[in-house]
Amino acid sequence: MYAIPFLDLPPLRGASGTLRLPGSKSISNRVLLLAALAAGTTELRGLLDSDDTRVMLAALRTLGCGVESDGETCRVEGLGGRLRVHEAALFLGNAGTAMRPLAATLAVLAATQGGRFELAGVPRMHERPIADLVDALRPLGCTVEDLGTPGYPPLRVSGAAGGRLHLDAPIRVRGDVSSQFLTALLLALPLVADAQDVVVEVDGPLISQPYIAITLNLLARFGIAVAHEGWQRFTIPRGSRYASPGTLHVEGDASSASYFVALGALAAGGGAPLRIEGVGLDSIQGDIAFVDAARAMGAQVDGGPGWLAVRRGRWPLAAITRDCTDIPDAAMTLAVMALYADGPTRLTGIASWRVKETDRIAAMAAELRKVGATVVEGPDFIEIAPPASSVHWRSAAIATYDDHRMAMCLSLAAFNPLAGARCALRILDPGCVAKTFPDYFETLLGVASADPADVPVITIDGPTASGKGTLAAAVAAALGYALLDSGALYRATALAATWDGIDPDDEPALALAAATLDLRFGQGGEAGRTWLRGREVTEDLRAEATGLLASRVSALPAVRQALHGLQLAFRRAPGLVADGRDMGTVVFPDAALKVFLTASAAERAARRHKQLISKGISANLDGLRQDLEARDARDRQRTVAPLVPAKDALELDNSQLSIEQSVQQVLGWWQERGPLAAVAAPSC
Repeated sequence: MYAIPFLDLPPLRGASGTLRLPGSKSISNRVLLLAALAAGTTELRGLLDSDDTRVMLAALRTLGCGVESDGETCRVEGLGGRLRVHEAALFLGNAGTAMRPLAATLAVLAATQGGRFELAGVPRMHERPIADLVDALRPLGCTVEDLGTPGYPPLRVSGAAGGRLHLDAPIRVRGDVSSQFLTALLLALPLVADAQDVVVEVDGPLISQPYIAITLNLLARFGIAVAHEGWQRFTIPRGSRYASPGTLHVEGDASSASYFVALGALAAGGGAPLRIEGVGLDSIQGDIAFVDAARAMGAQVDGGPGWLAVRRGRWPLAAITRDCTDIPDAAMTLAVMALYADGPTRLTGIASWRVKETDRIAAMAAELRKVGATVVEGPDFIEIAPPASSVHWRSAAIATYDDHRMAMCLSLAAFNPLAGARCALRILDPGCVAKTFPDYFETLLGVASADPADVPVITIDGPTASGKGTLAAAVAAALGYALLDSGALYRATALAATWDGIDPDDEPALALAAATLDLRFGQGGEAGRTWLRGREVTEDLRAEATGLLASRVSALPAVRQALHGLQLAFRRAPGLVADGRDMGTVVFPDAALKVFLTASAAERAARRHKQLISKGISANLDGLRQDLEARDARDRQRTVAPLVPAKDALELDNSQLSIEQSVQQVLGWWQERGPLAAVAAPSC
């Protein structure tokens, strides 16, 4: 996950390979609550790990459920329908799939078993209506108090033990605002259907029926067979009891699949399809109907149990008019596909967008206009005309409004080269995808391709002990870019030569070792670690002997040439920070920003002295300074990659700067020189 303020995506041109989707949010939070209410222990496999599921898990633990997680498996010890904790304050973030069902469940349990519970979230959650659910609960005899604006969270539900609910008459709930209100009632009311059937009737049309179908399917797996008549009347049979199914597998998220189905329709042309694993045409999720909409626009989609394969078919895509009542979340992806269509696309039946994580109709209209689309919006529709021609596309900073789906679907606008453009895209607050798909951008960039010339590069060079490696790593982390520590390549070559007994003067043999390096750098949670030939060598590469041999190896032209191709291969989307002597002069002469980091020999010696002492290694400060000055002189006189800045490099003297100050200076230069320098970054 990117914990950075923005992520710059270069123009992207193709997609291929295989990806696996995270578990469905809709299924994950439903089954977590069902497992908590059931008798016995339920083992959930493939559960989504995201912000929304984490707040649900935290709430269940607070309520006394035993929860154990082991990688792909989560075990929930159910409450058997009985409260263990009778007073708690729950923070539910911006998770509607946690707030609405827990509010209904705790209101019913507090009214009959006694309790007092407060439910709150982030500010946006306190702007998302819940009045229709509250209006259904209060006539039952549930006590629900508004702790803020009436009809919105935060709420307090309470009651006394031994209370009885009024279940003789049908419970009425509106269906035209959010299907989550009906889902919340259907999950809560089996707890009180002891002596009689409990009936729920929907007033008005029921939107998002497929999400209710998910709820009914999962209720059945936990022993509750709910009958329904035309999606307007639902009957929970008397004597209902939640029972654990033992083990339950969570499907991949069909809403998340929509981004990659769209990606295949855009960019998987002329070769193998883009393969999506974790969800297939047999999915119980309503958003699998997105496949039909994508096919209508021209995608070629095959599939089976647990998989989809997508190719580009018709191009440009066909403009469509579609009622999206059945796929409200996935419809957002259609709005971005419309950028690549042959005319205006009109999406209707999306009034629920107005009450989601943000007002998605207004947000989508604003952001699509930034990249060049013409957009008309209404209370329950949006119409998108694509940029009139390739010259009408624009680079843009996309505001995400703390809405995961805005970030994910708008990222597809980076594939504008397929429409003849060449525009970069900035995604503000990319970390918001953690709500449902924490690794979305890593997954996207793992199957996307770009012209290397379009991938931005920052190079950082400087004398020994100037801190260039530390600065490069920090800048790469701040931008979400890949890191090339070219020094590590030479140290790995030196280490491999030591293992193989190669003479330090045998240039051909050393070049062969460099050309065949089996080297892997850690990513994500393994960042900072390195493996050579399958063996971790993180500490070995830092050894003094390895560094001394690497200095000799790096002066050999044949070795440098052998590593050249490997260095170029690091240039991949979204961007690269390259640390090394010839990065800006030889390997990446077209780098958008070249930094030459300097510091006085005295300051560098003091830093090295402090580092050695902290490791328990004795060192002489004057000796270190003399060694550095001598090495600087040698490096400046080298015939291969001498210590000289590139002609267009910016010099940064960090003698009196902290690493944080140095990073901010480089990021400031990047704002001025990077591919999105001319794009203002609006506030989310």
